[in-house]
Amino acid sequence: MKILLAEDDRTIAEGLQYSLEAEGYEVVLCGSVREGREALAQEPVSLCLLDLGLPDGSGFELCRAAKAHGGVPVIFLTACDDETSVVMGLDMGADDYIAKPFRLRELLSRVRSVLRRSGRLSDGKSQIVLGNVRVDTLAAKVTKDGRDVFLTALEYRLLLAMLASPGKVLSRSQLLAGIWDVAEDFVNDNTLTVYIKRLREKLEDNPQAPFLIRTVRGLGYTIPADLFGEPEE
Repeated sequence: MKILLAEDDRTIAEGLQYSLEAEGYEVVLCGSVREGREALAQEPVSLCLLDLGLPDGSGFELCRAAKAHGGVPVIFLTACDDETSVVMGLDMGADDYIAKPFRLRELLSRVRSVLRRSGRLSDGKSQIVLGNVRVDTLAAKVTKDGRDVFLTALEYRLLLAMLASPGKVLSRSQLLAGIWDVAEDFVNDNTLTVYIKRLREKLEDNPQAPFLIRTVRGLGYTIPADLFGEPEE
């Protein structure tokens, strides 16, 4: 998998590049917003690691560009861990946020987590069919009856978290962790209820009697395994 790393501190950038390549990732190293935009335009990447402070602009600019290129997942690497920056990143659809200095093992864990949530599922399938609902995980696209369904970044991550575990009942805490690695700070239990409701309104034929996203009282939510169909060739 290819990772775009935008970091203007050469020492940090080369250290991260070495560590990521040791884990089997291919790294595209960029030192500016301009280089990052050019890299995104030239070749597909699986994930972006973006420093906020770049010489010719902000990592937020590259985040917007990454999301415009097929919803590429983004992790911000920054010394700025203030609430305003975190919220701004969330609003743009950032998938995670880690403040410097960080532990390398934690970063690698978050990279794996975001790739799992936002891209290829564990069985390698990119096309998932649930009756009249189809999910293309590589294009980050959801359709119902052949028409595009717009999901917010958090709604989409919530759906992916359930799709990754067909038939498994996921607790509310597991789902919270699935849609944001630091969910306890930004997404609370009541918010999860709202997102489940929104997903049902967008995907279910009858949201009041959900067929896809089932509630298991006292335990959590599940998408039954027998609903998963095979995509047409």
